Amino acid sequence: MIRTSAPSADMHLDSPREIRNWQPFVGWLLAVPHLVIANALGNVANAMSVVSWFSIVCTGRLPGGLARFQCMILRYEARASSYVAFLREPYPPFEFDMADADPGNDPLRVDFAPQLSDRNRLTVAFRLVLIIPVVIYTALIAVAAVVAVFIAAFAVLLTGRWPRRLRTFVLDAGRLNLRVSAYGRLLTDTYPTFALRAK
Repeated sequence: MIRTSAPSADMHLDSPREIRNWQPFVGWLLAVPHLVIANALGNVANAMSVVSWFSIVCTGRLPGGLARFQCMILRYEARASSYVAFLREPYPPFEFDMADADPGNDPLRVDFAPQLSDRNRLTVAFRLVLIIPVVIYTALIAVAAVVAVFIAAFAVLLTGRWPRRLRTFVLDAGRLNLRVSAYGRLLTDTYPTFALRAK
């Protein structure tokens, strides 16, 4: 009943581990405009999820326009978060391209495979219940990722470089969050794997 196939969302970062020493302590301030926009878009996404829920439960289909809008928001949120976590140096663009495939104009690439038809109405109807275990797990991983970012900030301050394992963990935590968000916002019926790195 619950699909567990390939992930519907994936994220790749094409950026070196080297970061300017000051970025961990100032980058979050520079990212404030993006965070404000991402927060507003997130509120819109939550409202659109309600519309998507009724559409899927009633018709078994997710309208393409709603799916593309949600993809754009998730991509924007991921790019803003990657800059706040000083995973990359280039400032994220104020870009609102509504496409499944990433337009490729940023080091952080986020691609989606939204499921528009043949939706499982039952799992969508009870999505808020089904998602609880993986949301709890993701929240715990997010706390660990925040701690990793805090530790990495001092490493970057001293060396100008992210510790490899910490960076990998934070990126994998971001991928997990992306998959869970795609499931929660009804882009797919594929249940997010609990593995940090999806197969």
